[in-house]
Amino acid sequence: MAKEAVVVASSRTALAKSFRGSFNMTRPDDLAAHCIKDVVAKVPNLDPALIEDVIMGCGNPEGAQGNNVARIAAVLAGLPVSVGGTTVNRFCSSGLQSIAMAAHEIMIEGADASIGGGVESITMLSGKSNLNPKVQEIKPGLYMAMGDTAEVVAKRYGVSREAQDEYSLISQQRTAAAQERGFFDEEIAPMDVSMGLFNRETKKMDGEQAVTADKDECNRANTTIEGLSSLKPYFDPENGSVTAGNSSQLSDGASATLLMSRDKA
Repeated sequence: MAKEAVVVASSRTALAKSFRGSFNMTRPDDLAAHCIKDVVAKVPNLDPALIEDVIMGCGNPEGAQGNNVARIAAVLAGLPVSVGGTTVNRFCSSGLQSIAMAAHEIMIEGADASIGGGVESITMLSGKSNLNPKVQEIKPGLYMAMGDTAEVVAKRYGVSREAQDEYSLISQQRTAAAQERGFFDEEIAPMDVSMGLFNRETKKMDGEQAVTADKDECNRANTTIEGLSSLKPYFDPENGSVTAGNSSQLSDGASATLLMSRDKA
């Protein structure tokens, strides 16, 4: 009989703006380790040796977040070396896939506890792509960015620019209200880091400062429909409708969720 998997605790970093945000000098494996350490601390009676695996989703598992970032983060978090590490790539659903796999390890494979989560530092990516030219020729959509996909969806299903901007405004307002009321505070593990200071004139980093990342940085509470409607389409400048205002911002962050079998929990 399959075990029942339950979510016991979850932790995440704040979401920081890529390149100019709080985590622009923080390695992704350190972000993930911070979340793992925090989620384990939320369950003081848990023996860390009981954890079967740490599964981390990563959309771009290369560079600073390569070399099995899940295993590296587990070690950095102080988990026993007996705890395994698995890095999963399914692009934007990588973190969600890791949760499903952690549950599977408990329900089907008999594990008592596993951690699923995700990590991504757009800032730390090299920016270089190594695309297969044959795939680019026969199936270029495999390399399509989410913004380009959004343009396809908007055209295919008749989602107007106005509808996108209106929903974007609602999303910004909801996020601002939730932050104001502290809805996210319990799930965020504050992290003390050094942030590089970006000089807008020289376009280079100019010094650094110590900050505590404890709130999401990616929303704009002062967003207006007039401001959104004034932005030009980014992904398809001639005929598009997806802009920097109604699409997702690039961000850096990590999360970890502890799952256990119901009998052990």
